[in-house]
Amino acid sequence: MKHLRIIVLSLIALGALSLLALGSAPSALADGLIVIDCPTLSPPPATPCPPNARCMPPVDTGICPAYLRVKNHNVTVTIENQVAKTKIDQIFVNDSDSTLEGTYIFPLPEDATISDFAMYVDGVRLEGRVLDRDEAREIYEGIVRRQRDPALLEYIGRGAFQARIFPIQPHSEKRVDISYGQVLKADNGLVKYVYPLSTEKFSPQPLDSVTINVDLKSAQALKAIYSPSHNVAVTRRGDFAANVSYEDNNVKPDRDFVLYYSVSTDDIGATLLSYKPDATGDGFFVLLVSPKVEVAQERVVEKDVILVLDSSGSMEGEKIAQGRNALKYVLQQLQPNDRFKVISFATSILTYANDLRPASERGDAIRWVENIVASGGTDINRALLEALDDVDKERATILIFVTDGLPTVGEVNGERILENVKRDAPDNVRLFTFGVGDDVNTVLLDSLGEAHRGTSAYVRPGENIEEAVSGFYAKVSTPVLSDIKLDFGGIETFDVYPFPLPDLFAGTQLVIAGRYKGGSPANITLSGNVNDRKQDYVFEGLSLAREGGDPFIAPLWATRKIGYLLAQIRLHGENREAVDEIVELAIRYGIVTPYTSFLIEENADVLSEEGRTSAGSAVQQNVPPPAAAPQSGAGAVQQSQANKALQDADSAPTSSEGKVKHVGDKAFLLQNGVWTDTTFVPEKMTTTKIAFGSAQYFDLLKQHPEWSQYAAVGAKVIFVADGVAYEITE
Repeated sequence: MKHLRIIVLSLIALGALSLLALGSAPSALADGLIVIDCPTLSPPPATPCPPNARCMPPVDTGICPAYLRVKNHNVTVTIENQVAKTKIDQIFVNDSDSTLEGTYIFPLPEDATISDFAMYVDGVRLEGRVLDRDEAREIYEGIVRRQRDPALLEYIGRGAFQARIFPIQPHSEKRVDISYGQVLKADNGLVKYVYPLSTEKFSPQPLDSVTINVDLKSAQALKAIYSPSHNVAVTRRGDFAANVSYEDNNVKPDRDFVLYYSVSTDDIGATLLSYKPDATGDGFFVLLVSPKVEVAQERVVEKDVILVLDSSGSMEGEKIAQGRNALKYVLQQLQPNDRFKVISFATSILTYANDLRPASERGDAIRWVENIVASGGTDINRALLEALDDVDKERATILIFVTDGLPTVGEVNGERILENVKRDAPDNVRLFTFGVGDDVNTVLLDSLGEAHRGTSAYVRPGENIEEAVSGFYAKVSTPVLSDIKLDFGGIETFDVYPFPLPDLFAGTQLVIAGRYKGGSPANITLSGNVNDRKQDYVFEGLSLAREGGDPFIAPLWATRKIGYLLAQIRLHGENREAVDEIVELAIRYGIVTPYTSFLIEENADVLSEEGRTSAGSAVQQNVPPPAAAPQSGAGAVQQSQANKALQDADSAPTSSEGKVKHVGDKAFLLQNGVWTDTTFVPEKMTTTKIAFGSAQYFDLLKQHPEWSQYAAVGAKVIFVADGVAYEITE
């Protein structure tokens, strides 16, 4: 068997390696760049092609084949008082018939001072060395020149760790373990951790699995815990410890994993992040509001909880059993000073008691709930009005409404039901609806939640009602501030989402995105009610950037605004102004919506002024507006959930189907083979052409290393920086 010497430049922390036989035009497969050093072999003599005959081109015999794939990529991080220890565990598989040798290069986290870097392969520690930024840059640029692939330019400005690995036996596995430590910096109590996970440029094949698990501990109380890059699950263990986890399968990560956390001794903490593209325009901000997990009883808002369960015939069987268990869970979680009311409804209405009962009576109510049976029709209107009959206007009230069907008895017109509820519901009612299955009126349920400062959620076929309701109630069981308002002092803010602001609950986190004018130190006042008493929290020492900041905030804000506009169209009807705004924001930030699915069409002309206008017109003419879509059924539920995901987005949009890429606050669309910045306007801009890999190309990136991330998008790119459009050509 032939022994091959192969240099594998692999981003270990990013994923795994994969090797590919390279011909005259080298390329990369999976999570790494590959340079193959093969023996020079004389090609076989060419066979003349007879006149007028059709001859096939020479077949690539794959003299240098080598394949190495990843099985999994697991990352475990412990952060205690700003000291982070990262451990990486990966298994690589050599599926080829050849023995391989390689050199790994691991890009270090940006601006990180790394200590105790260690690498083990199959339990044996390998010697390696840490490269400084200049050494790493030479290696990255060298690979870019040889490979004709700009992907590694993203890591210019970072150091690297380098180590040799050999041999990698045919059809064998290699387990690679890496560990390193670093001290994280704190800025006004805000700490940032970054793990290099950007493998999309290197991996046309998805990774089998990716997991990141972070254990946080702090001597001071943890407040904000937030990832702008990934949808993470946060489990708080009291005020001083938490777990943050991310997991996905069959995925191609396209961005680094970023985690922020803040510490504070205050009852409620506020963390402010901002971004302003230039000094003259308006800025973007994200405000994280985080109360304590463990709240003193006198600071807990006393509340009334009204539970309304659909017991119509369609709920018979597993659904009614799960519904009963959900109600029992909520009753068991009531606070000592809470009151409750329980209603089951079908053709008729049954109530546990005629008025609100103290939490001490929950035992009798639980026994009553256990006897609820399913039969009859669905009188949604009467059930809601019965629930609102004796609401105490002086107490916070949570109304949880669970149904699996459309109104079939009594008032069945959705608009009139909404009007009736609006008439009877005081301002202190927060209405949360749960649609079970797909045969529900999503517009009715969504409208009820929106109109009464709650939310709507859907339990799809096969999902568990008890888990959905109990998981939700665990988050809202301890309100600490209701009727929230924000004041940024003398700074003007606008387009703030969510709108209106929801109540604040212990152990949760409110993520608020918006726009601002100017920029300066900001004293923010958060006001609300605690047991009908006004309470103000003042946060000093915060600031809104006059220029620069965190670019992810702009597309995050745009995502939320688009979600809000789509919801308004769906609930209240379509108007041209809202559609135009959705199209404009979606093109600028590369967000695929029901109105802008054309973004993933490579030859769609949406960057020219004429193209944008015609795109909006085409939307009006050819795409059924969300408002005209069916109100019930699987499609209606999916649309509601998709809109909700945009409205509640905590991270910036991700790349879509290989036709949209996101870098900072920029989006790039694949247009006629060129990755084109969506801020590029062909009629108004002339490009400055620079040949890929030329001396001018690398000189430009040395002068402006912050532009390397744009050049890394592809070999053919148009990007706009400092008012100039640069076109990277082959």
